[in-house]
Amino acid sequence: TILFNGTIRENIHYGRLNATPDEVEQAAKAANVHEFVQGFSKGYETVVGERGITLSGGQRQRVAIARAILKNPKILVLDEATSALDTKSESLVREALDRLMQGRTTLVIAHRLTTIQAADQIAVIESGQVVEKGTHRQLLDKGGRYAELHQIGQDLDLFLP
Repeated sequence: TILFNGTIRENIHYGRLNATPDEVEQAAKAANVHEFVQGFSKGYETVVGERGITLSGGQRQRVAIARAILKNPKILVLDEATSALDTKSESLVREALDRLMQGRTTLVIAHRLTTIQAADQIAVIESGQVVEKGTHRQLLDKGGRYAELHQIGQDLDLFLP
């Protein structure tokens, strides 16, 4: 996630420079940013510092998602979008990502299986090679590497059932 040393509004607005203030706020609401911004005395005019240093990891992710919502790309690439987040932040980020991914092609790179379970197609890659592909259900039924990783996650209570 790359944020600039500017305000929350400026960081979202960068997604589409000709966007109206209302469009910026709508993107923020869709990305679950609006709620935490209301807690800041300067609201959207709060300066986030270099790389968003004054925000939590989950807040930075959601500001970046708001920027992407405002940009409205046809293709979206998400690389470990929920890594290093606590459970609550992950839930808010995933909720925002679900809205962002609607109606567009999305390539999701993830180690957390919860991030990819709803994907139309999952590819399991090991040593640079695709070793399995299919839906979540197909891969579980196949009983291969994906099913093994899923079981390990359940045993560690890291992933959804």
